[in-house]
Amino acid sequence: MPKIDTSVSNLVAMIKSGELRLPEMQRSYVWRATRVRDLLDSLYRGYPSGTILVWETDREMPSRDLAVEQASSPFTGHKLLLDGQQRLTSLSAVLRGEPVTVRGRKKPIELLFNLAHPDGAPAEVSEVEDDEVENEEDNDVESDDDDAAPSVQERLKKLTFVVASKALLADPHWVRVSDIFNENIPDGQILKRLVKSLDDPLFDKYSKRLQNARKIRDYPYVMHVLDKDRTYEEVADIFVRVNSLGVKLRGSDLALALITSRWQDSLKLFSGFQEECEEKWFTLDLGLIVRALVVFAKGQSRFKTAGTIPISTLQAAWHKATAGLQFAINFLRTNVGIEDETLLSSPFFFTALAYYANSTDYRLSVETEGELRRWLYIANARSHYSRGSSESLLDVDLGTIRRGGGPDALLELLRQQVGRFEIEPADLAGRGERGGLFPMAYLALKARGAKDWRTRLGLSLTHQGRAHFIEYHHIFPKSQLKRAGYDSAEIHEIANMAFVTGATNRRISSTLPEKYLAEILDEQGPEALDRHCIPLDPGLWRLDAFHRFLEYRRAALAAAINELIAQSTHQPLTANVADLIARGEGEELEFKASARWDYRQSKHNAVLESLIPKTVAGFLNGKGGNLLIGVDDRARVVGLERDYATLGTRPDRDGYQQFLVSLLSSTIGKEIFSDVTIGFEETDGLDVCIMRVQPSLKPVYVKEKEGAHTVFYIRSGSTTQPLGIKEAMDYIRSRWRQ
Repeated sequence: MPKIDTSVSNLVAMIKSGELRLPEMQRSYVWRATRVRDLLDSLYRGYPSGTILVWETDREMPSRDLAVEQASSPFTGHKLLLDGQQRLTSLSAVLRGEPVTVRGRKKPIELLFNLAHPDGAPAEVSEVEDDEVENEEDNDVESDDDDAAPSVQERLKKLTFVVASKALLADPHWVRVSDIFNENIPDGQILKRLVKSLDDPLFDKYSKRLQNARKIRDYPYVMHVLDKDRTYEEVADIFVRVNSLGVKLRGSDLALALITSRWQDSLKLFSGFQEECEEKWFTLDLGLIVRALVVFAKGQSRFKTAGTIPISTLQAAWHKATAGLQFAINFLRTNVGIEDETLLSSPFFFTALAYYANSTDYRLSVETEGELRRWLYIANARSHYSRGSSESLLDVDLGTIRRGGGPDALLELLRQQVGRFEIEPADLAGRGERGGLFPMAYLALKARGAKDWRTRLGLSLTHQGRAHFIEYHHIFPKSQLKRAGYDSAEIHEIANMAFVTGATNRRISSTLPEKYLAEILDEQGPEALDRHCIPLDPGLWRLDAFHRFLEYRRAALAAAINELIAQSTHQPLTANVADLIARGEGEELEFKASARWDYRQSKHNAVLESLIPKTVAGFLNGKGGNLLIGVDDRARVVGLERDYATLGTRPDRDGYQQFLVSLLSSTIGKEIFSDVTIGFEETDGLDVCIMRVQPSLKPVYVKEKEGAHTVFYIRSGSTTQPLGIKEAMDYIRSRWRQ
């Protein structure tokens, strides 16, 4: 195997021209900006940086571009990069001043060079990252901690390369690395903010440092070239062995290489499905997709024999795997309320859900659907697949499913693993954003109707616009707690976090809760805080009461999570019309054929309108529920066409929703729409209106049209009943403990 001495600049030129490309077996670009920073620092200091392995072949082989722009070349497919992709992609992007493309999105790698860096060895020990962190592509920009800005600034002055920030760019000692390698930008232009003339002693010092940085282009690499007569399968085996020895790739990456080396163009299938899932707000790692493929091909999750599975078996398993994963995404999003994979403590839940759905031929009963949701909530809260060998735990679940076990069997296995299902306040003590309790706290608060304190937007990870992205906010500011001497684990505990939009988070900043919570309480009422499980006692908002605040909120969050789990088996969060009809009317579900059209008299009947606010009020004053309009009392879908026809100029969904909003606003009040959502679904070709009602945090009354008096309604079985004054007062004291 010949060796060729080359340089960084030559390798970058080969990438730019398209002469050097990737074999299909290669994984995607995954480096974070901090890894690129460390690579540049090593090359700047002349440290060893490994070798490059390429395969030169005269045959057309499955290949693809690197994550940087490449030209078409007659050499395309002749030199394929087997080892060194992350390094060379990073160097090509930095030296050419171009972004990398990650999952269809262009992301710049903006690094800065410190002209005033200390001489000699690095001032800090190099960072070592966990394997899992490399795939956190949206988290690849360093951010300075505003609460510790002075110490951070002092630390950064000792570094040679850093990830760019606005604060550092304001300092002329920090220059863009891309400017250093831009031949159209002379040293004088880069240094004009630091030196007054070319005779300034600092000009010579800083100019030499810029030249030393440019010498990175001359850094020597040894490129090993595999013989042209080797087969693609043999090269794939070499690729696996090389990367296995260095533990540079995960098992899924090696399995992907072995599978794609035998199944031509399979990577296009995998990547295409990955992009399809991304459109639905779920980012599935290619490794997860490959694992699902192996699961459906072999009935177990380990990759050991992935390279020996017949292609015909893989192709048959692919259709099952994609169908199963599609079901898992839809189930998580619509039946469980999980909008994004970050709300799962492990990606293995996708695989387990996919395998179970396939085992039932995608037919779930009402009971099974509720139990499956309950299993997922509990397993997620308890970080089921993180309590030991993840693959072993997944294989036990898969074996249970393969033997015909349902969610009840999975729950029993889970009970043997975790003991109790209920979340206790002590479980939240010292627990931060890692683990399953953090996303479960978010889901529980979302189910309670928690909203942003400024925009009043409900919690959702799919909001449009950066200002509306949901972030976690430290209720007691980090800076204030640090100065008061509180422990770091307490500061970053779940109980000290609320979920708000980014704009609200920045607006509150380091303001103490005794100030901003008081303003929220005064402007928006107690429910704005109670929905976030925040105590209403101002005495608990003081800095010296932080421990008592944590105790209160741990208990409140634990209760909210337990309530969400308890509700999961009898009321789906976003059940569709068919599921609701199949369940039948009851305390939390009512059918109404119409809200305006009288089917018996065949005309518009205003009396029917008064039944809608009474039912909604009954749900608000009880456990919540769903009202279906367009379904008669015999559970037949009759649609809304007759109701639409009575609306005059707006005989459609929009007009009908406007009618309902006006009706409820005039009889109950506009404030109820924080607990009431109005939607529509087409069933059997007919429109049905779904009114989803959450339990109210305070008593709700209906204003009767006959007079100015109001009536208090509750649900009793499958009916809505008014209560007298004494009965209502007794119920209110019991229901809200006032």
